[in-house]
Amino acid sequence: MKRSTRSRTALPAAAVLTLALSACSAANEASTEPAASGSASEGGTATAVSGTLDGAGASSQQAAMQAWQAGFTGANPDATVNYDPAGSGAGREQFLAGAVDLAGSDAYLDDEELAAAQERCSGGTALDLPVYVSPIAVLYNLEGVDSLQLSPATIAGIFDQRITSWDDPAVAADNPGVTLPARPITPVNRADDSGTTENFTEYLAAAAPEAWPHEPDGEWPVAGGEAAQGTSGVVSAVGAGDGTIGYADASQAGDLGVATVRVGEEFVGPTPEAAAAVLDTASPVEGRPDGDIALEVDRATTESGVYPIVLASYHIACSTYEDAETADLVKAFLAYVVSEEGQQAAADNAGSAPISDDLRSQVESSIGMIAAAG
Repeated sequence: MKRSTRSRTALPAAAVLTLALSACSAANEASTEPAASGSASEGGTATAVSGTLDGAGASSQQAAMQAWQAGFTGANPDATVNYDPAGSGAGREQFLAGAVDLAGSDAYLDDEELAAAQERCSGGTALDLPVYVSPIAVLYNLEGVDSLQLSPATIAGIFDQRITSWDDPAVAADNPGVTLPARPITPVNRADDSGTTENFTEYLAAAAPEAWPHEPDGEWPVAGGEAAQGTSGVVSAVGAGDGTIGYADASQAGDLGVATVRVGEEFVGPTPEAAAAVLDTASPVEGRPDGDIALEVDRATTESGVYPIVLASYHIACSTYEDAETADLVKAFLAYVVSEEGQQAAADNAGSAPISDDLRSQVESSIGMIAAAG
């Protein structure tokens, strides 16, 4: 995805989500224990915190961030969290420049960015923490077809515009016993550079490499077809046609058909449980600093009950902050974000998939590393 530089002073007021969060700084520079995860009334913190936390990044997290801020605010009315949904690249750049304390990103930091983080993080390092998982659904609108199964190669052929009719033998082979109309297929893709497109094309390249000749990219790589702006645009375009198919956040599917996808010997739908399970089968990225949880999702998995077309998004924080107030505030906020209540709040508001208990334990251990310099 394209990257742009945004400074703290450039944060547009209309784009910044600001909520008051709660009281009393808890300056404990030496603590390596994660802040306690509690109820929403406790805000996920052992003690109340105060101060201002500035964040920026992935727009995919915007609805979840609203829920996390709201859940945190009851216990922490003397703190403020700002989040500018300027995009993953802008969030990473602002974080590395020291303009924000926390970044939201649909991609973990690369090696060059990690090196830059050493200076930004007061001699510490940056921590990539997976906190948000959203299944990407293959949506369709096809009169008379209420259930649709698709293999990775068939999905790739459709979106590469080589499978052009719904009664194509490849589609029929995935759907034995289903009467498919001899109707043209109209694939709908995102017109804008998006994390959803990048994750969808990553899936196609990994799960159907012989059928998808394009590199993963945030910009749609196939010319022609129908393009729409944003998630809402794709959903609207699919819903307005007959014979249309697209990809979008599963929570936005509405009344559209949702295809199940072949994984191994079964077809799996984009349920929260199946989407969250893909992170438990992911591999840690090699050569990362202690506490960093960058993950390589296995898009070609054959594990039962796993849905591999997901957007996995991170919060990126420092292991070391210049002052205790910032360290405590970031640590407390992240502890709420990954708590059971925080994850459920995001699921209710954004349709995301709560992370598993095993992954939560790993992230909490990394949060426990956050401290002030000195």
